[in-house]
Amino acid sequence: MISTLEKEITFRFLKARKKDGFLNIISIFSFIGISLGVAVLIIVMSVMNGFRSELINKIVGFNSHITVKPYEKSIEPDLLNNTNLKLISKNLILSNSSEAIIMKEQNSKGILLRGYLENDFSKLDIINNKNFEGSNKKLKKNFISIGRELSFNLDLEIGDYITIMSSSGIETIIGNLPKQKTFIVSSIFDSGLADFDNNIIFLNLETLEEFTNLSKDNRNLEIYLKKPQKIEQQKKIIQKIFSDDLVFTWADMNKSLFSALKVERNVMFIILSLIIIVAAFNIISGLTILVKNKTRDIAILKSIGVLNNSIIKIFFLVGVIIGVSATLFGILLGVFFSIYIENLREFISNTFNVSLFPEEIYFLSTMPSQINISSLILISFCSIIITMVVSIFPAIKASKLDPVKSLKYE
Repeated sequence: MISTLEKEITFRFLKARKKDGFLNIISIFSFIGISLGVAVLIIVMSVMNGFRSELINKIVGFNSHITVKPYEKSIEPDLLNNTNLKLISKNLILSNSSEAIIMKEQNSKGILLRGYLENDFSKLDIINNKNFEGSNKKLKKNFISIGRELSFNLDLEIGDYITIMSSSGIETIIGNLPKQKTFIVSSIFDSGLADFDNNIIFLNLETLEEFTNLSKDNRNLEIYLKKPQKIEQQKKIIQKIFSDDLVFTWADMNKSLFSALKVERNVMFIILSLIIIVAAFNIISGLTILVKNKTRDIAILKSIGVLNNSIIKIFFLVGVIIGVSATLFGILLGVFFSIYIENLREFISNTFNVSLFPEEIYFLSTMPSQINISSLILISFCSIIITMVVSIFPAIKASKLDPVKSLKYE
């Protein structure tokens, strides 16, 4: 426990005095350094959390939560009526895919064809967002839906004709020739991810299978969940239902990307924590000078019977109060900038005419930010622990002062 005397002496040592000018400067720099370290760490972690969440939303918005791919036999239709499957799923959509080459005038490009049944296409989230262009949300035969990036690159608009060359061929008297077919652009989608918009085309499932010689037995089942947050648990349920088929989630398909993001976030946390550690070492300097300046006061306190443990508590509290107050101020600063980070980006971009967070690199048009309570607690805990650790040495040094020698040389 901390006594009233210890508290009173602690707050008296914290009060600024003119003769302690240099000491006050060190304390101020310690406070500012820890505050900025905590604030920067919170801002960076919030932006990285926001970026990860936005990326997940865009990937999930474009891909199914769970996909069931048959090995040899087609997916049994009876399994689609499974009670457990209906409880966890929002939509069940059949699909198929193949590769092809799209051609317009002198331009050609490799693309991925993804086929859906005419009425299933309108169930996709990407078709129901505000950026979708086209009045027809059904995929009729000989009509396709292309991404915004692809429409820019090939100068295509709704109603234009485009030729696609299939990866499968057709036997003729002169040998095997690739199939070619002309399609009409019926709509333009925008997923927010340039790679998807530039490389994937949607078309009618039956047209795709006819055009690329795919069998109906190869159709995949795309499962959209009611609660995609619990995807690992629900994946196990689906694996039991479709035990003879390959079951994988969007997370499995993008495992390397999110592993890299996780590693980057952890590394950034470690690197930015060094800012707090460096700033905290200023507390050692400040407390050491404080001990030197208060040598006479320490000697008097010992002479009147104040125990060494009390001396340790007093100087330890001085360091902890500086560290805790700096941490709290840093949290407020970090949370404030995390909330208004996009406004700050716009201000800097407009004022200095520079492009911060370019969309073509980061896939997002705005700088995302997501404040995570657990991250705040972890950062606060680490900052306070560091300040407590660095306050121990000067406090112990103060308690070991000999009162007789201290008074003799004062």
